[in-house]
Amino acid sequence: MREVAFFTALIPLSFVLAVATFIALFFVNAPYGRHTRQGWGPKVSNRLGWLVMESPAAVFFAAFFLLGSASRNLPSFVFLGMWEAHYLHRAFIYPFRIADGRKTMPVLIPVMGFVFNSGNAYFNGRYLFDLSGGYPVTWLADPRFIIGVTLFVVGYATNQWADRALFHLRTSAESGYKIPYGGLFGWVSCPNYFGEIIEWVGWAVATWSLPGLSFAIWTIANLAPRARAHHAWYRANFSDYPKERKALIPGVW
Repeated sequence: MREVAFFTALIPLSFVLAVATFIALFFVNAPYGRHTRQGWGPKVSNRLGWLVMESPAAVFFAAFFLLGSASRNLPSFVFLGMWEAHYLHRAFIYPFRIADGRKTMPVLIPVMGFVFNSGNAYFNGRYLFDLSGGYPVTWLADPRFIIGVTLFVVGYATNQWADRALFHLRTSAESGYKIPYGGLFGWVSCPNYFGEIIEWVGWAVATWSLPGLSFAIWTIANLAPRARAHHAWYRANFSDYPKERKALIPGVW
């Protein structure tokens, strides 16, 4: 019962922290990638940083699945597959594909990412595979599940396509940035972030849960300000950057 009370107390706190983070990130860009700068303490390689901050989400969520008391039926396997499709790639494949993996990021970034992803895996995994009591097989036919999974798949495909396009912009011997073209890049500067937001909005709908909604809001809180910062960076560094592009949402913002 004490864990249930603790878990319940986390829900409003999570929403408050997400809103605070959203506001703060419009004023302070997280110092990694193209926004790396001095003054944030010791650094580690980008590859190690991504591995450290993303792996807890994959590992801990799987542990909650294995140790949870809820029935391991088809809905639970689908949720496991959705989550791990994203995080196994993000933790163990993505870091070794990025061209700037030899660059560095402040240690603070993977430490904060490790804490966030550990908490997020707990929040979602513990709820789905234990505290929720499990989802019945009939949930597979629920419109919320069908719409949510569809959104997740569309978002995942968009995110993967955009990442692949960015990977192919330069060779491993190149260190500078280039303007991406083609597909959704004709509309927005950050279709990878747009896709990831759609993914986790789909997750929130498919799970129809407060932890899922919290994660979707956190995703927006982290990625919307960063998309804005990327968009401003492109415009400041490329005089020929397409003026019709928006930062994140095609035709809107």
